[in-house]
Amino acid sequence: MELVGTRGRFREALAAARGEGARVGLVPTMGSLHAGHLSLVAEAASECDLVAVSIFVNPIQFTSSEDLAGYPHDLEGDLELARAAGAGIVFAPSVAEMYPHGKPETRVEPGPIAQRLEGASRPGHFAGVATVVTKLLSLCGPCQVYFGEKDYQQLVVVRRIVRDLDLGACVVACPTVREADGLAYSSRNRRLGPDDRQAASVLFKALVAGRDSIAAGAVERAEVERTMAALVASEPRAELDYARVVDGLTLEPVVGLAGELRLLIAAQVGPVRLIDNMAVQASRPPGLPMPGPAPAAS
Repeated sequence: MELVGTRGRFREALAAARGEGARVGLVPTMGSLHAGHLSLVAEAASECDLVAVSIFVNPIQFTSSEDLAGYPHDLEGDLELARAAGAGIVFAPSVAEMYPHGKPETRVEPGPIAQRLEGASRPGHFAGVATVVTKLLSLCGPCQVYFGEKDYQQLVVVRRIVRDLDLGACVVACPTVREADGLAYSSRNRRLGPDDRQAASVLFKALVAGRDSIAAGAVERAEVERTMAALVASEPRAELDYARVVDGLTLEPVVGLAGELRLLIAAQVGPVRLIDNMAVQASRPPGLPMPGPAPAAS
């Protein structure tokens, strides 16, 4: 496995591999790798001839300097994990290498889909994500790029920018990987103390309760959202940001619980803000009008 620190070498190595007929897979990360990341690397390795993993804590997607400063780093450990999972190249640039002229004045604006949910809670976050992903794909060239469904709004945003800007990548979505109690793997989980870690499982429990509410015949999204919110409220260590039922493709609120839905949840647990989601395929009860978009929610 080759460790690459410069943009020029990264572009050169991947272009050379493609020149020899290799199919390239890219797994963008901010490091502090865990089982969720490694599942992406393994999936890429099963489908591609060369897997590149980027490790870059992107400062322009953080809305809090404290959050940026507290993000965990372990490059040596990450390299061993990436190698074992099947990576052939790891691109780990410095901030100065990635942004040699300082924070870029040019940003990729992902549009209205990035202004609600996480975008409303973290203004500017998705512009930072869209900008660094566009830059990584520009450096990488034609590839398959792998994202987990855990950050579901991010996945939808990336699909949009790849489509709208013709970035030459095929976006591959991979299922969320969970710990034994259902908590989605996240690098931020390492900052949870024992009590907060136990409390954090309430996000998954709330999603399950929302899913079960739909299966039991709920027809109003507000009813399902109240069910999820009540579960989180029962945990004193968790403070709910939002619990929403949206269209699984557009992230728009829905009228009528039918079709491909996505339950989304975000909460502060101790020092850490956590997000999670769950897909639900709902049938339309007899006599219920076909669902359509509701007024956009912030």
